Formats: sequence, C-alpha cells, structure tokens
Amino acid sequence: MGSFISSSILLLFLLFPTIIQHAKPAMSLPLSTNSRWIVDEEGRRVKLACVNWVSHLEPVVAEGLSKQPMDMIAKRIVTMGFNCVRFTWPLFLITNDSLASLTVRQSFQRLGLLESIAGIQSNNPSIIDVSLIKAYQAVVSSLGKNDVMVILDNHLSKPGWCCSNFDGNGFFGDQYFNPDLWTTGLTRMATLFNGVTNVVGMSLRNELRGPKQNVNDWYRYMQKGAEAVHSANPDVLVILSGLSYDSDLSFIQNRPVQLSFSGKLVFEVHWYGFSDGQAWVTGNPNQVCGRVAKDMMRRSGFLVDQGYPLFVSEYGVDQRGTNVNDNRYLNCFLGVVAELDLDWALWTLVGSYYLREGVIGLNEYYGVLNYNWCETRNSSFIERISALQSPFRGPGLSETKLHKVIFHPSTGLCVIRKSFLDTLRLGPCADSESWSYSSDKTLVVKGTYFCLQADESGTLAKLGIFCSDSNSKWEMIADSKMHLSSKLRNGKSICLDVDSSNAIVTNSCKCISKDNTCDPASQWFKLVDSTRSRSEEQSFLHFDSIFDLPGKGFLSNLMVGSI
Repeated sequence: MGSFISSSILLLFLLFPTIIQHAKPAMSLPLSTNSRWIVDEEGRRVKLACVNWVSHLEPVVAEGLSKQPMDMIAKRIVTMGFNCVRFTWPLFLITNDSLASLTVRQSFQRLGLLESIAGIQSNNPSIIDVSLIKAYQAVVSSLGKNDVMVILDNHLSKPGWCCSNFDGNGFFGDQYFNPDLWTTGLTRMATLFNGVTNVVGMSLRNELRGPKQNVNDWYRYMQKGAEAVHSANPDVLVILSGLSYDSDLSFIQNRPVQLSFSGKLVFEVHWYGFSDGQAWVTGNPNQVCGRVAKDMMRRSGFLVDQGYPLFVSEYGVDQRGTNVNDNRYLNCFLGVVAELDLDWALWTLVGSYYLREGVIGLNEYYGVLNYNWCETRNSSFIERISALQSPFRGPGLSETKLHKVIFHPSTGLCVIRKSFLDTLRLGPCADSESWSYSSDKTLVVKGTYFCLQADESGTLAKLGIFCSDSNSKWEMIADSKMHLSSKLRNGKSICLDVDSSNAIVTNSCKCISKDNTCDPASQWFKLVDSTRSRSEEQSFLHFDSIFDLPGKGFLSNLMVGSI
C-alpha cells in the first residue's frame, strides 16, 4: 500500500503540476493604453469595473446624499467589488454662472425638495452650504479616499433626465449643445481635476443622437474636444462615444480618429436589452443573441481587433429579476463581455432619485442599491458579475500560460473540480480549471491527459483519458455560439448543461432555434481566454483524498479512462 501511495503521488505531480498564486501588485496611476488594453504606469492591465453614479439631474447633486453619508456609499461601492465610478455631470454645471453659483441648499430649495435638504443636512452636512461644483468635488474626493477611480462623464448640457432625440442635448448645434461652449466646459473640468489622482478618465459626451447627428461633425468636434481635454489634463484617458445613443462606432473602421497624442484614447459603447425592443421575448434567445452580438461586433466590437480599448460604459437590467427581456439579454451580454474581456460600467448605483422627470423620490429598479441606499437590491446579481470585475488576461497578467476557462453566464461561475472524487461543477472562476481547446475539438485539463467527455443524456459529464471518440469532441453550436455540444457513441447530439445542484451534466440541446418560449440559459457557456492563476495553490486533485482510496479503485479508474 505504501508503494502505491508513493507512486500515486508521483503520478499526480507529473499530471497535475502545482500552480503558484501571485500577489496582486498595487495599481500605479495614471492610466494609459497599450493596444486594446488599459494599463497602469507600470504597464500592467487595469480592468475598469465601474458603476454609474448620477449627478446630472435638476438638483445637480450626486444622488443618494440625502440617504447616506458619501463615505458610506463609497465604501459600499468597494464592498460590491467595483473599482471605479462613471460620475455624470451636466455641462451647465461648469459653464452657466447662475447655476454654478448656487449652493446645494439653494438648488434643492428652488425645486421645492425640502425633505432632501433635511436628509443632506443629516447625512452630509459639510456640503449643504457649498457650491454645486464644490459638492461634486467632495464626492470625487471621498471616492479617492476609498481608492475608487473616477471617470467624469459629460452626460448632457441642461440638467435633467437623458435622453430623447428632441431634448435639445443630443448633438452639436442643438438648442443646449453649443460646440464651443462644450469645448470650454471640457477644458474647465479637465483643468479643475488636473492633479486629482483618482480621476483617471473623461468621457466627452454621452449618447450623441437626434436628427442633426452626422459623421463629419462627429470628427470635427469630438477630435477638437479630445485635444482640449488632453491639453488641459494630459493624465486622463480620453473616452469617445459614438452615434445613435452610443451604439454605433462603425464609421471608425475606415476612418481612424486623428489626434496629436497617443496612449490615451478609449472608445465607449452602450448596450441594453431594450436597445432591441422586446426582441428577447418575442424571438428565440439563441437567434437573437447571435444576431445582436454580431451587430455589436460590426458596430463597435471590431475596435478591439483594431487595437483600441472598448469600454461598455452603460449596461444594466431590472434588478428585481422579473423582466424576461432583460434577463435573456443579460445572459448573452455577460457571455460576450467575458469572451472579449471588456471594461464596463453598470447602470446604475442609484437606488432612488431626488427628482426624476417630475417625480419626487422615484425608485430606480435598475439600481444596485435599494431605495434607501443602505443595502444591495439584489445580492445574487452582484455575485453573478463578480468574476467579470477582474481581468482574465492582458499586459502584466501572465501568471500562467494562456488557457481557457469554461464560463457560465447565467450564474457567473466557471467549471471547477474541488477534489479527486468530486464531480465537475460550477464554482468561482478564481478556482476554475485551466483547459486547452484543441483543433480537434477536445477540451483537456491543461497539463494533464484528461479530457471532457459525455456519457449518456441526463448523466454527469466526466473526465477520461481516451479522447479520440465522438463523445470527447465539443463544438460551439447555435447562432449564439454558446452551446457546447458533443455526439454520443450512438450518434445522438447532446449539450453541456447544469443541474439544480450546479453539477455539470449532459442533456438534449434545447432552444436551438425558432422556439421563443424556452430559455437555453442553463446550457450557455463561453470558452474564455485567460492567463489568470487559480486562487488555490494546487490543481483539482487534492492530495489528501488519495489516502481515502483503495489502490485498485484508483488504478481501475485510470484503466477505464474516466474519473
């Protein structure tokens, strides 16, 4: 028995080399770009995992300050795993003297929001009698003290809810959108925050839109605005949005932006479920995901291949979890964002508004915080996006050799194996197995001979060492390219699936086309490139489990080719 144990341990060392976890170095600001990646001063990738904090509505004060102290809100942002805030502001805050001279108290008084005044007096008394711009600066400072990066987002000109085609804020030359005044405002804001370390970027304008929008004016003014920002504050990333509510940057493909500086340019795009109406409800999810993802790549995703960072600066869903259109969209969205390893900003932090579209205290169901800003609205959503708050790969992140992780968008988890005897199941992506996906369509645990195999429909997926049969070949099928499908020895096609206990099983492929009533989410997976090491020091075969095994059991498992 002793010689068997020694041989087994030796075999395990040969098949499953240990993986050493590397400590994360501290981020070094300011940020710049390296091809499609955002990197710190040391050249190491920094993934923007942001949340949008609104400060562009009529009061022109960051939402929520009547509910909680700003420092408490900043700490909650960190607790939820976000490393930055896309902080909105209206142009008139910095260009309209009569507005800029108002104190926070006066701004709320003119709107009759006396209850909000009392709340700010109680929770954030230090800002109640300072100017609106000073209050804005105070929030940025509070975020900085909590190591939260900030992107200043010029959301519109005239304070209010955004957006419509005819609100006068949509495009250069609209009623409230004077290009020269806008450039002046960008210059003033960039100058004001020059030297504020945690302000890492400026988004030049949110959701350009409306009947006046055109490509030539986009180049004329966006390039001018970019130059103005960089001249006033060379440290910040300069973030450019596209046309049609920031859904279209396709014109960049054949006509690059011409700027005098380099290493600071980032493009942004917005992507919501409602951007495609009710298509996710009325259409087959696989077909809709395939069509929408292809369209996103054509209109903005191609920028990654051209060597530009792409920042999804707005996405979001109804946090109550009851919106079918949003839920189906999110499964597709998370798969695409994981595969491309994009930077992003969730809409929104806001649990409720002081005043939105004439309604006092409006509850924001897209907000990750609840109405009183004291708890998360949906903790399972935060857990679901947590794997995407860290980068899978990029400069300076070569902790291990390039490999695949099997990501499950519906849960935000990855395929793992906890111990020698345990089944394959979903778990934290930080503990994911490292897979290689070969040209012959086999998925092999990297550094071993074990490949993913299907047995029978309705049974657990397994690992085996004989990998030439059809049940060891896996293809990404359906329009969504998110079903991992294999053929059993009898010729029947099956798909990887997840059961109610999060165990990895195989079942008949579902919802491949036409049917709009079923939901394929449990069978949607993405093979994501990663150079991230496991959080554990060892591979999935934990040595302590060997000693519980009889020698014949271990050897027979190897002989039959499955574990």
